[in-house]
Amino acid sequence: MQMSLTKRNLVALLLAVSAATTPRSFILATSSKIIDDLSRPEPLASNGASWSLIADRVMGGVSQGTLKRETIKGRSAIRLQGEVSLDNNGGFLQIALDLDPSGGSFNATAWQGIEVDVLGNGEEYNMHLRTADISQPWQSYRQTFRARPMWTTIRLPFVDFAGYRIDAALDLKNLRRVGIVAIGRAFRADIAIGGIRFY
Repeated sequence: MQMSLTKRNLVALLLAVSAATTPRSFILATSSKIIDDLSRPEPLASNGASWSLIADRVMGGVSQGTLKRETIKGRSAIRLQGEVSLDNNGGFLQIALDLDPSGGSFNATAWQGIEVDVLGNGEEYNMHLRTADISQPWQSYRQTFRARPMWTTIRLPFVDFAGYRIDAALDLKNLRRVGIVAIGRAFRADIAIGGIRFY
């Protein structure tokens, strides 16, 4: 018996092909709220992009840091450690992750903000967001939080992110990158991320 290709059959076929050719972790990351749950081998995040370390040395500064995957207090984590220096007009260390592994934009309008599982040394850190509107390396949308010396889940609402050296409002339809940043003063940075997601 020959079966005709109805619209319903065509949709089912397309879904089956998509599921078969797309890595499972990427399906989970794009159809849920997860940005990174550290389920993939380092330096890959759950969304298929890679974590990277960015220091003020790209602008002539002398801050030094490391980015490592470690188990901290029983939990797998991405850890930023280092010394932030204000010498040579520097003053930051950052670990950053593209929200789209291809480097494009990500639409986050379905969510209210970003939730992070964090452990640190009691210091204040920033979360920085970059969008398609940003053209300069010093521009971002920023929010400050304290990383306490025990695992804590914090929520950072989108409405509380403030633009830095940019006039455009935060465009949630065109998010590009999220960064955890030690910035603005000379201090010892030590912060671990055990998971990051939209909420």
